Order: sequence, then C-alpha cells, then structure tokens
Amino acid sequence: MSGTLHFERDPRDPRIGLVTLSNAGKLNAISVAMWRELAELAAALEAMRPVLHVVIVRGQGGDFAAGADIAEFPAHRFSTEALRDYHERLVAPALQALLATDVPLIAQIEGGCVGGGLEIAACCDLRIAQHGARFGIPIAKLGFPMAPDELSVVLNAVGPAGAAELLLEARFLDADEALQRRLVQRVVADAGAQAAASAQRIAALPASVARANKRTLRQLRRGGPTDAERTRHFGYADSATHREGVQAFLDRRLPEFPDELG
Repeated sequence: MSGTLHFERDPRDPRIGLVTLSNAGKLNAISVAMWRELAELAAALEAMRPVLHVVIVRGQGGDFAAGADIAEFPAHRFSTEALRDYHERLVAPALQALLATDVPLIAQIEGGCVGGGLEIAACCDLRIAQHGARFGIPIAKLGFPMAPDELSVVLNAVGPAGAAELLLEARFLDADEALQRRLVQRVVADAGAQAAASAQRIAALPASVARANKRTLRQLRRGGPTDAERTRHFGYADSATHREGVQAFLDRRLPEFPDELG
C-alpha cells in the first residue's frame, strides 16, 4: 500500500502538532492504510503529553489531498458488503475521530483539496486556503454517489446548497468561491505562514478553554448539551485557569495560565 501519515511536534513550539498527508506521485491521495492511521491518530490526540493545544493538518508538496486512492478501489467497491465496509468501517470512523477530538484542528490547504481530502478539511475547525487551491467532490464522474456519513460532514461545513453544487455539478471551486460558500474561513498568499500564526494564537491560550469551547460547539450542533454536559461545562468555576484569568485582568497584568491538562 502506498501513502503515509506523519505526525510531529512543531520544533519551535511543542504545544503545536503537525499532521502531514503524503502519497508521492498521487497528489496525496488517501490510501486505506492512511485512513486507518488517521483514525488512530485522531483518537490519541487528546491524551498526548505534553499536552497539545492545536494541530495543523496539511499535505506534502503543495497539495492537500486528492481524494481517496482510486488505484485501491477495485478491491473495495464492487460488492455491497465490501463497499459499505470501506465507507462505514474505514472512512467514516476516521472522520468521526477527527470530529470527536477536543483538540483544535487547522486545515492548511494548498493545491487540490478533493473528495476525501475535502472531507478531512471539513472536519477541521479552521480552514485556511492558499490562492490557487481547488475544491471539489467529482465522484459522479466515477459513477458513484457520496456515502451518507461522509455527506453529513460536508453538509455541516458548506450547507445544503453548497453540498448540492459540489455533488450534482461535480465541478471544482477555486479558493475565492470556497470562501464565498463558507467552506474556508480565509484565503491567503501563504497558507503555511497563516496556519502557523493561527496555531500560535491558539497555543498561547489555555488548552482547557479551547477544548471546552469545541465540546460545546459540538453539543450545540446536535441540539444542545445534556444536563450532565452542562454540569461538566460549568465545572471550571474554581479552576486555577479561571481564577488567574480574572485576577490578571483586575491586576492589569498579563495572565500566567497554569497547564491544567498536563
């Protein structure tokens, strides 16, 4: 199998993680092995020590990811059982693991962001695109529709009209069009520099606060927090981070937040 998924700490700031999608000669198309690695890595992010404040997801060599690796399709697509297994027991768990992590994720998007690559980007909290990036889900040209769990991810990111446009026309959007449809939050000259700057801003803030905000956003998207989740949310009342943030403001000084998570 081809393709690899590489994780490392930013050598300038270990609070920042870097995930690189790599499949040389295939525009970082995502292989079966890469989907499995992605699910395992995403599930492990929250427990990593020293604690991660933020993770940048990017592609190798100027492209984000050109969808799934089509060379592997014949082994996975031509029976109902195999097809459902590929989408619901391989791809969907990887996407759900990304969505479930409380660690903030930034997609650094350059070049092609297509199919499964777009799905991965859609799981990230912030999506920063470089001028020249292209977005699409042209799978109708391959003769198949989008799996429900994967379409749910895209739908949440771009809305019903945007998802319909991507799927029914099977055309590509440029970075400015992606911005208009709210698929990305920023279009910049240098996505790498902007993603790094964004990661630094997040890393400078308490990890516990960022993770609580991610949990609440996720809960609100599914209808709101349960009573137990509300109790957990307000559990920060007596935390050292909360006390330090308020006291520093009153003292007119910069806060010195403790690392509550690590």
